[in-house]
Amino acid sequence: MMSFEIILSMAGGLGLFLFGMTVMSESIEKVAGAKLRSILEIFTTNRFTGLIVGIIFTGIIQSSSACTVMVVSFVNSGLMSLYQAAGVIYGANIGTTITSQLVSFNLSEAAPIILLAGVLTMMLGKGKQNAEKIGEVIVGFGILFMGLSSMSGAMSGMKDSPGVMHLLRSLDSPLLAVLMGTVLTAIIQSSSVTVSIVLLMANEGLLGLPISLFIILGCNIGACASAVLASLTGKKDAKRAAMIHFLFNVIGTVLLYVILMIGMEQVVDGIMTVSGHSPGRFVANAHTMIKIFQVIVLFPFSNLIVKLTYVLIPGDDKKIGYRDSFQLKYIGEKVVFNPATAVVEVTKEIERMASLSTENLNRAMNALITLDNEDIEEVYEVEKNINFLNHAITNYLVKINQATLPIEDLKSIGALFHVVNDIERIGDHAENVADSAKQRIGTDINFSKEAQKGLGEMLNMVNTLMQFSLEMFSSGSEEHLEDIMHLEDAVDEKERELQKEHVARLTRNECSPEAGMLFSDIVSGLERVADHATNIAFSLLNADPEED
Repeated sequence: MMSFEIILSMAGGLGLFLFGMTVMSESIEKVAGAKLRSILEIFTTNRFTGLIVGIIFTGIIQSSSACTVMVVSFVNSGLMSLYQAAGVIYGANIGTTITSQLVSFNLSEAAPIILLAGVLTMMLGKGKQNAEKIGEVIVGFGILFMGLSSMSGAMSGMKDSPGVMHLLRSLDSPLLAVLMGTVLTAIIQSSSVTVSIVLLMANEGLLGLPISLFIILGCNIGACASAVLASLTGKKDAKRAAMIHFLFNVIGTVLLYVILMIGMEQVVDGIMTVSGHSPGRFVANAHTMIKIFQVIVLFPFSNLIVKLTYVLIPGDDKKIGYRDSFQLKYIGEKVVFNPATAVVEVTKEIERMASLSTENLNRAMNALITLDNEDIEEVYEVEKNINFLNHAITNYLVKINQATLPIEDLKSIGALFHVVNDIERIGDHAENVADSAKQRIGTDINFSKEAQKGLGEMLNMVNTLMQFSLEMFSSGSEEHLEDIMHLEDAVDEKERELQKEHVARLTRNECSPEAGMLFSDIVSGLERVADHATNIAFSLLNADPEED
């Protein structure tokens, strides 16, 4: 029987290892998550670049689960196609082997020094978010290796327990080993952790090398649990993205299972020779080689695997257009929530809300001249939808503000609250114009040709300003920055000019006081819309928003 001390040491070591892994990967995501996400968005235009990015991304954040879940959320939001996702998912499977490679070099003796370096970095960088998070990464790394040291010591003591040795030696069923690896990894939700434990056990002579290979195969399947669970509440394409990850590992595992059953001795001898006859290096290299083999064999069949997901998960989700009422398209219950992509998704929803508001303003201005009752009623209906989006997006921003977001994303949350408010105010101005159109019906309130022409010119300027502002907001590009500033000044000047002309017409009795009041209110409203559009453009540049 194992002594109680050995069990405690093993449990404590595993706890430290899991905690170290969590702290390290979460801190890396906070520091570099936004930049890594941008790379993921830009460089995944084809499967090959997606493969490379997947390897690098997962190698940095030390978690294939985090990468795959992020890809699932991208697919769910329509930011990435399934064919692009396949390459990234394949790459993530190779990148995740970096952890076992690091563990195989056994840095346990340096763990206290690494931990001290991390703590000092956190203390010296207090108040500086990036420095604190980098310190947390180093602390996590140090804790991870202290946990490994504790587990290694406990496993060394296990060798003196005949019962444990007999139990482990009785584990000679390849199928049982695959099942064990699958279940353990699904519970822990990290193949890196399970493979690291297998590595330590092999190092201590507790596990035979052949059976270690089958456990690693099981770990690959168990690693799919996180992505599958994340996709359950998502759309069908999100489920298909998770299914790509699952099929890749299941098909790859079956192929390798057959190969190992046929030529186990040759495979073990070959990997052992490459690993310098070190059992720990054997496990780490086997993990990497298995993943590389799977990618080489299955990469050419990526399109077929994607098509197979459509067979296994048939049908389509209901398409939500940007004009659909009281429905969220990019955020909400049917979208996979992932802190690393939450800001991207809410930005897309805000863009959709902005398109509705701009369209509604133009509809209202058209109704002001044509006095079309259907257009006026449509303005009021769309305004209800804009108000719904305003509340839903604001609630979502509150929710994600309480989550663990990348540092760069956290900085933009306050600005996004302002942007939603600005867009909602543009919607209100559209409703005000519709009220004016309604007021004109059945009365003698008429606008002169000059007044109509002036309103049309001002609206065109505001529309161009809105277009440039939304481009700047969504892309972060400052290409139209000077155009926006120039247009904002031009709209202000146009408002003064139109108000002056309006007073002159009143003086000449060319329009009624009632028409004059409506005209003046509408011109002032368009100028405020321009202010809101400028606020949107400057929101992410930390500019002070203008008040209306």
